[in-house]
Formats: sequence, structure tokens, C-alpha cells
Amino acid sequence: MGLLNAMQQGFDSAMTVIAGPCVIEDEALVLETAKELKHQLGGLPIKLYFKSSFDKANRTSIHGFRGPGLEEGLKLLARVKAETGLPILTDFHTPDQADPVAQVADYLQIPAFLCRQTDMVIAGARAALQHGRRLNVKKGQFLAPWDAKNIISKVREVEATYLHAHNPNPDWLTLTERGASFGYNTLMVDMTSFPIMQSYGVPVIHDATHSVQRPGAGSGGSSTGGRREFIETLSRSAMAAGADGIFLECHPDPSKAKSDGPNAMPLDLVGPFIKQMLLIRETMAGMPRLLPFPENFGA
Repeated sequence: MGLLNAMQQGFDSAMTVIAGPCVIEDEALVLETAKELKHQLGGLPIKLYFKSSFDKANRTSIHGFRGPGLEEGLKLLARVKAETGLPILTDFHTPDQADPVAQVADYLQIPAFLCRQTDMVIAGARAALQHGRRLNVKKGQFLAPWDAKNIISKVREVEATYLHAHNPNPDWLTLTERGASFGYNTLMVDMTSFPIMQSYGVPVIHDATHSVQRPGAGSGGSSTGGRREFIETLSRSAMAAGADGIFLECHPDPSKAKSDGPNAMPLDLVGPFIKQMLLIRETMAGMPRLLPFPENFGA
């Protein structure tokens, strides 16, 4: 697929929005957040997925809160889905978790630090295809955007093997840009990552909240810090660069969040924020490129 066609196809389809608390803290929190997200974002031209993790395996400290685990976590996510009607995204951390997660979640996610693990990619792609789900792979902060083509190649190999397991979503595979390591405790988002990764024929989502993280920069170096004030700056830029969606962790009170609070969006601001992103997207859809990309762009 040519880059211009890929980008235009993205503008012609509804924007993907993945939102929710970083981790399942308790049943009340996930239900409250999901219902509020549906209230704020209902009726907008978006594909909304409620996101929360049943386990945060990659903690700075061994004492960091991890969540309820696979079995209990999936039960809670299934209840959110049943009570709100919202489709669900959650991540998995080992290949054997992919299938049980796909039985509940509409969208599986491979965490950034696991994106090059071949067994994870194969398991995620296989489960997504067999259950008609979507698969989101977060590009690790140690990868260049052109390295993402190797992740896509692995998925396409699985897709070729499992053609009998037809996935009804033409954009069932997505990548997420969350920034690249730039010195200590700093991530930088290269806006050229969006068109480069889109040139491989997949939608690319901007991670609005992890991209402003400061890993290990929390109190005493035992937790993650963040600069929430830059969420809007980077997200506006990403949408102008052609991002196909937004990944946004949010919390009713980020100061009390048990994971990633410093970079979480306050829940009551999600609606106004997404409406801003849609305005930028609408503006960019009417702006044709003046300088064409070469045929081997992204190679």
C-alpha cells in the first residue's frame, strides 16, 4: 500500500481511542471510569476501547502494585464489557496468556518491552486471528521506526498461515508509538515515525501518556515519574503528523493512581481532549501533501 493511500485511508476511517486506568485497581474504579468514558465520548466519530491491565509485570520496584492477575482481571473486564457495552483492550505478558485474553478482550496488546519477542508476536497474532480480534503492538523505545517492519513481517507470516481464520477487521493490526529513549529518564517522540510506520500498511496510534513518562524518576527512584503537562503538546503534534488514533491512560484522581499516576490524564478532561484531537484530524484530512514521499520511503 502506498503511503499517501495508507494515510488517506486512516483519515477516512474512525479514529481509534484507547482509554482507561493503567491497571485494574478494583472493580469500582474500572466500572466508574468506563461509564464516564462512555458518557463523555459517546456519539463521537471514534472507535472507543476501554483499557486496563490485569497485571503490570514491568514495575520499577518489586513492591509496585501489579493488579489482580489474569483470572480475576479478565472477570472484571468481562463485567465492564457487559455493563457498558464498550469493547476491551488489555495486554498480555506471556505467550500462553494470548488465547484466554482473546476470549474476553476485543483488542490484545503486546507491551513495548516485549515487542521483539517472536513467541509473543506469533501468539498474539494467532489468537487475534482465531477470535476475530485486533492486535496492538507497542513499538519499544529501543527501536527505530523502520525496525517495526520486522514486527509486521512476523505478523504477516502468521496471517498467511491462518487464512482460514478470517479477521473481519481490515485494520486488525496496529502499532503504537510511545517515544524513543533519549538520555536518562527521558523519552522523545519522533513525529516522522508516524508516516514511516504507516508506509508498511498499518494504522499507527500515538501513546499520549506513556510518551511523557520519566522511567525511574519518581520518588526515591523506585517508581515512574512523568510530565503530564506535555500530553497536549505531543498529542497535537502527533495528530498533525497523521496518527490514526490515541492511547490515553486516565484516572479519576491521578495523584492516587496505583500505577503511572504522574503521566495519567485526569478523567474529567478526556472528552475535551479527544474533541480537540478530532478537530486537528479533520483539519489535516483536508490538507494534501505538497512534497511527495519517494517510492522506497520507510525502507
